[in-house]
Amino acid sequence: MRLVILGGSGSGKSTQAQRLGRYFDIPLISTGEILREAISGNQPLPEFRWSEADPRTSLSVYASLNELGYHALPYIQKGELVPDEMIVDLIRVRLRQPDINCDWVLEGYPRTAFQAEELDFLLDDLGQKLDWAIYLQVSEAVMVSRSLGRSLPDDQPEIVQRRVELFYDRTIPILEYYDRRRCLLTINGDQSPEMVQQNILTLLSVP
Repeated sequence: MRLVILGGSGSGKSTQAQRLGRYFDIPLISTGEILREAISGNQPLPEFRWSEADPRTSLSVYASLNELGYHALPYIQKGELVPDEMIVDLIRVRLRQPDINCDWVLEGYPRTAFQAEELDFLLDDLGQKLDWAIYLQVSEAVMVSRSLGRSLPDDQPEIVQRRVELFYDRTIPILEYYDRRRCLLTINGDQSPEMVQQNILTLLSVP
């Protein structure tokens, strides 16, 4: 099963992505975690060049994930979305690594309609197809309060507010994109994590 988890900052998408990964025993791909590793440099990351990449999905070439993290850091520090071409490269790297077969849950991407389309191009190139995009719908107040309750270094009030604004400006069109493709599931995220997960499994027709 191939799933994308969508939602604003503080919507609980990371929690549900982890839960679904464990439930289905499939790899979790988190762009946030990959970016944090790339930026921190705490772990060695593999060199990866795209000399033979499909031109439909090749927007920008980075010598390594560490280099991508270096270029992405200024955007993250300001609460801005990392440019599409950087994230597309990052996801392409991850989907082609050995531990990823045909089943996965993706969290933190796509964040724009353009990225959603690029993900489809990439999956076509890999002979895969997205099963469902799951949108966790919560109010703006809940997004802000949950984000401020976390201990991540980039969860400062002004950055959180900027993320929420960007979510409504740039992420909402993704819902229209997936709705047209009849693969969008909308879940009430203003519930306990257990209830949200059960609602997801019910809509996925999982007993």
